[in-house]
This record gives sequence, C-alpha cells and structure tokens, in this order.
Amino acid sequence: MVRRGLEMGRREQAQRTGGTAAKRPVAAALPGPGEAAFPVVGLGASAGGLEALGDFLSHLPENPGAALLVVQHLDPRRPGILPELLQRSTRLGVREARDRQELRPNEVYVIPPGKDLTLSGGRLRLADPPGGPAQHRPIDLLFRSLAAELGPRAVGIVLSGMGSDGAQGLRAILDQGGLTLVQDPATALFDSMPLSAIQEGSPHLVAAPATLAEALLDQLTRTRHVPPGPLPAEPPPSVLETVCALLRAHTGHDFSRYKKTTVYRRIERRMGIHACPSIADYARHLAGNPQEVDLLFKELLIGVTSFFRDPEAWQQLSEEVLPALLAAHPGGGGFRAWVAGCSTGEEAYSLAMAFKEVQERLRPAVPCTLQIFATDLDLDAIEKARQGLFSAQAVEGLSPDRLSAWFRPDGEGYRVRKELREMLVFAPQDVNLDPPFIKLDLLLCRNLLIYLSPELQKQLLPLFHFCLKPGGVLFLGSAESIGSFSDLFAPLPGKARLYQRQETSPASGRALFPITPPLPRETLREPPMPTPTGNLQMLAEQALLQRYAPPAVLASRSGDILYISGRTGKYLEPAVGKANWNVFAMAREGLQVDLTVAFRKALGQAEPVVVRALRVETNGGPQLIDLTVQALATPEALQGLVLVVFSDLPAAEAARPAPRRKGAPVAEVRLLDLERELAAAMDELRSAREEMQTSQEELKATNEELQSTNEELQSTNEELTTSKEELQSMNEELQTVNAEQQARVDELSATNNDMKNLLDATDIATLFLDESLNIRRFTHGATRLFKLIPGDVGRPLTDIATDLDYPDLIPDAREVLRTLAYCEKELPALQGSWFTVRILPYRTVENAIGGVVLTFFDITRAKVLETKLRQAAR
Repeated sequence: MVRRGLEMGRREQAQRTGGTAAKRPVAAALPGPGEAAFPVVGLGASAGGLEALGDFLSHLPENPGAALLVVQHLDPRRPGILPELLQRSTRLGVREARDRQELRPNEVYVIPPGKDLTLSGGRLRLADPPGGPAQHRPIDLLFRSLAAELGPRAVGIVLSGMGSDGAQGLRAILDQGGLTLVQDPATALFDSMPLSAIQEGSPHLVAAPATLAEALLDQLTRTRHVPPGPLPAEPPPSVLETVCALLRAHTGHDFSRYKKTTVYRRIERRMGIHACPSIADYARHLAGNPQEVDLLFKELLIGVTSFFRDPEAWQQLSEEVLPALLAAHPGGGGFRAWVAGCSTGEEAYSLAMAFKEVQERLRPAVPCTLQIFATDLDLDAIEKARQGLFSAQAVEGLSPDRLSAWFRPDGEGYRVRKELREMLVFAPQDVNLDPPFIKLDLLLCRNLLIYLSPELQKQLLPLFHFCLKPGGVLFLGSAESIGSFSDLFAPLPGKARLYQRQETSPASGRALFPITPPLPRETLREPPMPTPTGNLQMLAEQALLQRYAPPAVLASRSGDILYISGRTGKYLEPAVGKANWNVFAMAREGLQVDLTVAFRKALGQAEPVVVRALRVETNGGPQLIDLTVQALATPEALQGLVLVVFSDLPAAEAARPAPRRKGAPVAEVRLLDLERELAAAMDELRSAREEMQTSQEELKATNEELQSTNEELQSTNEELTTSKEELQSMNEELQTVNAEQQARVDELSATNNDMKNLLDATDIATLFLDESLNIRRFTHGATRLFKLIPGDVGRPLTDIATDLDYPDLIPDAREVLRTLAYCEKELPALQGSWFTVRILPYRTVENAIGGVVLTFFDITRAKVLETKLRQAAR
C-alpha cells in the first residue's frame, strides 16, 4: 500500500555524494598519491595563545617526525609577525604558510593574517574567509580538513583562547581516531576555548602545554617506526573479552559484539596514551582504574551526526515516504517513530522538522501527532539532545527558512523551539540489551549497523521487523543494507536506503529481545584477567582466602551486594520474581530479621555487630552460624560500605535440639521460642521506630528549610518586582531624555545645515581659528587664498601657504585675542587681487572667547575702479 504510493510519487534522484564519510571505521590506510605519510599536528589558539604556543614548541626536539600547522586568531589589518615570535622558542623551522605549499616533517607552518588554512592532497590551501567575523572559525576548518585528509594520523591541539573555535573540529578528529589534546584550563590565560573543547568531546589528554608536548612526542615516537597499512594482528580473544567484560561490569554495556577491528583501534589509542606495550597490560591497568573505563567507554562511542545528513535521502523521505505514511492515517491519530543511535539529537530533530513541513504542505483534514523516541548509549549525548541547544556551527547547514522557523537564538547558539521539542522523547538505550519500541510507522537506524558484528546485525534486523507496523519503513545509512533479509523488508525505489516492512512473519528461531543475554553475575563481578606472573605470596594468600576465610559479602548502605567472597549459597538465595541482588531480599529463612537489625545497628556505630548462634534453614537442614556485620571506614576506597561475614558453628551444635528444662512440657519449650522471636521482633520494631523518628526529625528540618527558602523567594520576588518597577520608571525617563536629545540633535543638524548654506551663499572666504590659532573650520571660498584641504583641520595656520601678502596676520590675530577689538585691513594678493581682511573675536553662546574669525572680502574691482578714477583725475 505505502510502497505503491511511493512508486507512483517517485521522482528521479541525483547521485548522492557520500553522506556518511565522517562515520567510517577508524582504520589507518596507506597514504595515497600526494598525501602526507607522516602525522600532521594542528595547533589552535587565540587570546593568550602566544605564551602557550611558545611553551609547547620549546619542549619539542628539532626532529619530532611530524608537521605542525599553527592557527592563531590574528588581526587581518596588521602584517603577521607570529613566525618570528615563535622562532625564538623552538629549534624547528617556522615559516608562514603559502598556498599549494607541500608539507614537510619537522617544520612549523603559521597561518597568514586574514586567511583560512586547510590541508588537501598533502598540500596547504589558503583561502579568504567567507562571511563576517562571527562565521570565521579557522581552527575548526583546519581540524576538519585534517580529520578528512589523514584520519587516525591527524592530531588536534587546542590551547588558550576566547570563544569556542576548535571544539567542533577537535570532535571530528576524535571521531576519525586521531589524537586530541587540550590545554588544562587552569594553566590557560583565557580558558573559554579549552573548556569548550572539553565539553564538546572527550579529549585524550588535558594538561599544561609542556606535558602536552611530552605526550605528543611519546605518541610520535611509538608510532614512528610502524608503517601505516592494514590493521595489526588482533589480540588474543580472551584478553579482548576481558576488556569487554570490564566495560560491561562498569557501564552495563556490552561491546563484545561490536566489530573487533573498530574496538581494537579505539583500545590501541588508549594504550598509546598510557604507554601500555600490550593489550594485556592495558587490561590490568583498566581493572584497577574505573576512570579509565569511563574514558574508554567514551572513546568507543562514535557520535558523528548532523542535521539532514545525506540531503538527497532526506529529500526522498520528505517527498515520497512521509506523505505515503501519512496517507495511511486518514483519520489522524498518532505517528510513531524511533531514532536508534541518535547521538546529540540532530537526526531526531531533522525528522521532526521534515514531518511538520510535510504536514504544512499537505494540510490533511485531520493532522497526525508525531511521537519520536530517540535513544543512544551515551548519557552525555542524550542530555545534550534533551536541551535542544546547538552551536552556530551545528546549524550552519540548515537553510535560513528552517533556521528561523524551528530555532530561536540563544546566546552564541540556537535552541529548538518548544513545539518541535515536545514531539521528542530522549532516553538512554542499548539495542543489544534493552527492549525496543513497538508499533512504529518509521524506524531510523542510520550508520549504527556498520559498527556491529554481522552476527548482531542478523539479530537486530528481525527485531526491527517486529517493531514496525505493517507497511512501516526502515531508514538505514548509505553504507548499510538489509543483507539476506529480503523476506522481511522490500527496498523502496530510489538511491536512499529505505525499506518497507513485508507482511511475512520472521523465520522460526530468529531471536527478538534481549539480543544479548545477561552475563552470569560472577562474570560481571570479577571478569577473568590475564594470568599474572608467578608470585608465591599472592598465590598462598589466595589459597588461604579460598579454603579458610569465612564466606562474606560486601554491600552498599542500602544492602545491594557489590562483591561476594567464598560460597554464600547456604545463607543467601535468589529471591522469587525479578532478579534482585539485595542482601535482605536474598537472606534465607531464619536470617532475615537478625540480619536487618544487625545491619541497621552497624550503620550507626564504628564497632562490628555480632549475632551468635543463629539458626538458618539451608538445603541440607538447619545450620547454626555467627553473623558479623561491620560498617567499613578504611581503606578509603571501601568507606561507607558494609561487610557481612557468615561463620558456621560445628555441625554437632546445629543438630543438637533446643535446650529445654528437664521435665518441661513441649508447650513450654514452644513458648520459650515464641518469647525469643517476640524479643527479636521488639528489637526490630524499636530500631524501626528510632529510624522513623530520625527521619521525621530530618523531614521536619527539611520542611522548615523549604518554608524558609519559600519565604526568601517570596521576599526576593517582591524585591525583583520593586526593582522592575524602578527600572521601568527609569526606562521611561531615559526614553524621555532620549527623545529630548533626539530633538536637540535634529535642531542642531538643521542649524548646522542653515549655517553651511548661509556661509556658502555669502561667498565670503571665512576661517575659524581656535585660541591657539589652529584651524577649526573654513568655507570653500577660503581655499582660494589658502592651500587648504579637509585634513588641515586642527593644524596651525602658520603651516598653510597663502596667496595673501599679509606677514602680520598671526600677530594681528593674537592682538585681537588679547584686546577683543576687531582688526580690519586692505591687503594685496597674487595676480593683482585685493582683499579686505577683518579679524574678529569668536564668542560662544556663553559669551566666552573661543578663538578668532577671519573674513576676506574681495575688493579687487573697487581697487581697479579707484585706480582708473585717479588716473583720469590726473
């Protein structure tokens, strides 16, 4: 039905241009023609970066074996002197980068001012930056080109600077398996760039510049003699399984069914950071370092995504698939979609935008409501997706119409609008282990399957078939396919990887969920480690613990079991129902009450609590034990945990009947047992009452604090209301003052225009001088007598050449300033001209003297006429 509609509405699609290149597995390849066969290090810095760059380069030898590209935010209006400054700090050759320049190792190339620097085909490329300063992010641009060009051989380093340039590019290098280093924000003069880089991804190392240089040298030295090429031999399966077991025990996620090559490449990167010569050594380091397990987990998560990635596939989805799916909902209702492996949410929001745009275009009589479930392993990515806040670089691929319709500016980024955010539900999920979402119209699983083993892919595709409604559509990445499951899915026409659910049941025996069965608890608790080298003391201690130490469990304050030592099956058994690894739920008959009381008592004191001669019902009959419970304060790693020890008493005592007085009837013995049970119940009740009283007091205190906080908030709210009114009043006053100022500006502008036109209309040469006889203003007519240009304003009049024969001009002007009496003279000029020069004091509105005014009247005609009259009179 839907497929027929798609075939009828299909239009020819253009050939796609590799939308998933950024998510290829990180495997080093042999360099192609023209490509650099050595590592290339990109260094990005801004404010305060000169000092950090100098410190970093000063700790490098003259032959590190890599080329270094330096991108510093520079003023494009000034010539670049950064190469000369850096040359003082290093023995490496430092030069300014040139366009199409071939890279050489052991050289430092510095970006010129006002240019963008990238690497292509082993050569440097320089280009003018597009857009304004807000869009100019040269560090991101360089890092992205290094990631695309070199893959695992790229190195990105972010040093001191303001803003967030470099964070996105560093993530691109990280996703391609390259090395990423960030200056410790505490050592940076400006920490904005390092902090942004740390928040955007998980750099391999955060340290001072000198330490970063040492780490880079260590990595380059380790890999210098390893030729790039095919993957190295895989480690022994048992060791790799150990690492995966440690990951699962710590994170709850199983990577054993991911592609071995991908997992091993990521492990290799962490091995290089810690200088572990073998994966077995790294496994030992991993076992004793939970923080490293978290870092490896982050390393294995590949979170490359973007809005509308592979645009032509999204175009087919919008123009053909979504209209056909919506046609299957003529009466409206709910449209359900699942985005598996959503990372930071770009694809999920892309689907929501596409759905809304299709509905606005089709305008159905009864619109559908969209519900998108977006899931991922990475909790940090899910949290970021929930916020719906994206940087300007993340949304730069969106059209201006989409950006204005679905986003609003928020600080330096853009936030998804509320109506779009309400369509999505973000949640952490592992497709290996967790139940899926069902009754779906559309399922997006793009560029996730390529990282999974073929066996896991074969189990996931039937699961996806189970999740979709009849006629539902599966949307895969361009490098993925349904493989041999053509009986479950039929490909839709077109180049995009769109498949429609077939109306056939999955073959018998195909697994649904959970895909990966839970590991045994012993595996989660203590994964097998590589066999250590012989150590007599350690082996002897292990034998003593196994044979002679009493069984014990280590539990949290709530009773959850964290570690089991020895055989505890006689005292603890799994509870009926859902699996529950809590010591209280697993306690056998006869142990629950005393264990609960002793456990609570131990939490409130430093000394151990010992309960003797407890009768526990085991599978082999009753057993007398001594129970010891102690809250641990040392060592620091175990602080806050509780140790529960079970010590068996001799079998003869367990078989011995309960003591009874000679001749005492059975009823009396039963009464004694009931009294003991009642006393134990009373102890438990007393302990529970004390705990309730303590909790009640704490709740009262909390309630009082909340009431106090509420009153403070109300008071603050009133203050804010008052401040708001004051600000509003002040704003009104400022608006009034602003209006008055605007009126005065308009009046001044009109007056200035009138004055200019008046001076131009009189055609009188006029000079305005200040008290120091510097030129303040002049009219156009004055340029006929003085060689004046607009740039002469502010210069002394004595510096200006003149055609007027008036050597006493300056003395006369000073005399007018002194006496405030005007001066008037008739003087000749070149070419027989005559002028009447009048010098008057310049009076301000406040009647203050601010200089002099010189006017020059042309009287040449009157002088000529006077001369003729005199000659005629003779």
